Amino acid sequence: MKLVLCQDSTDLGRRAAAAGAPLIREAIAQQGSANIIVATGASQFATLAALLQEPDIDWSRVVAFHLDEYIGLPVTHPASFRKFLHERFVDLIPLKTFHEVQADAGDPHAECARLGELISKITIDVAFVGIGENGHLAFNDPPADFETETPYLVVDLDEGCRKQQLGEGWFPTLEDVPAKAISMSVKQILKSRHIICSVPDSRKSTAVRNSVEGPVTPDVPASILQKHENTSLFVDPPAAEQLSR
Repeated sequence: MKLVLCQDSTDLGRRAAAAGAPLIREAIAQQGSANIIVATGASQFATLAALLQEPDIDWSRVVAFHLDEYIGLPVTHPASFRKFLHERFVDLIPLKTFHEVQADAGDPHAECARLGELISKITIDVAFVGIGENGHLAFNDPPADFETETPYLVVDLDEGCRKQQLGEGWFPTLEDVPAKAISMSVKQILKSRHIICSVPDSRKSTAVRNSVEGPVTPDVPASILQKHENTSLFVDPPAAEQLSR
């Protein structure tokens, strides 16, 4: 894992995008297209905005996979990750394909199977992800399943995860935060050739410390990124404040 300390959240987004963009261009040049993973949440604001400004990316040759979504939440809900991605990324560029998690479909397990079949046919070139306050990676809350080969899972959201969503202002009360979600699995994320992880804010500082300096454990799901040789973790000073080095 490569750790990059940025000046502030804006610089973080710029540098994360500048690291990911050449990898997308390279994949297009070498194989005619690129496959990426896009995440949501406040940690991704600056990175996605900066990625849109990167020059010379032929987005019509890019296929994007959605990382996670709340079960039962319609795309019109303010907290919908699909809504977030459409407004801030997908609808602003001519992507070849966007494979979104339709978590308000009637059978979430069937939706996991549909997405799993699609992603199992390709290799992800670049995954843009974040880390949760509880150390989660995607919606794989602690203790995360490090062993399953299933690409997409139905998962239970723990209280820490749900409180983060409430604290970020996405829901009026904790009871309104869904208790279940569809998430890309940890192993599927790790199959990506490159991982660009953006983590701003002091709220994430404990998770950053545990993910970078602690043991690799399902109790800190993002700690598994230590095992991925092509992961770059971009943090701002508040997120890095608990690091010992």
